[in-house]
Amino acid sequence: MALPFFLRKGLVVANHAVNGRSSKSFVDEGRLDAILDLIRPGDFLLVQFAHNDEKSEDPTRYTEPWTTYQEYLRLYIEGARAHGARPVLATPVERRRFDADGNAVPTHGEYPAAMRALAGRERVPLLDIEALSLALWQRLGVEETKVYFNWTATEQDNTHFNPPGAIAVARLVARELLRTRVLARRDVVRLHDEIPTSWITWPEATDTPAA
Repeated sequence: MALPFFLRKGLVVANHAVNGRSSKSFVDEGRLDAILDLIRPGDFLLVQFAHNDEKSEDPTRYTEPWTTYQEYLRLYIEGARAHGARPVLATPVERRRFDADGNAVPTHGEYPAAMRALAGRERVPLLDIEALSLALWQRLGVEETKVYFNWTATEQDNTHFNPPGAIAVARLVARELLRTRVLARRDVVRLHDEIPTSWITWPEATDTPAA
């Protein structure tokens, strides 16, 4: 987890993310309830889903952008607010995909737009990581983006990040937390610093693959 590298000492991040889950399956497995049992007034709940909501072949995970996706996201918003916490929505980070002309292309369909619309209606801060990551991949280009994903001699993974990628995306999140005034300037640190990849630690993977 890389986000704490960009936050001042004393701000604690509790990472409840689990690979392979959608906004629906996370709720159905009781994972949102577990968070709400722990969350306290004044806490922030950062919510980012879409990759696995897109799995139309899997009814345990699939949500439709303008109906069930928004309905499940609303459970996170309402749950946080009911406990005096502040919900924050984050659009999904983009996969690494380029067209024949070398342009980075979006991969999440209507999900980012649906989240943006919901955030506006519910007056929830929105971190637009989808737009920012797409712009970053465009700037870096076809070859340099491989440095940020799990590209090896035996694996070409355009979804999951290695340590440099995790740090780059966490930096985007920190900048958005500052831009949206979720956090104050004193709360965000090292935005322009080089972060050693050796600082990264990975949680143990679950038995359900992410995509």
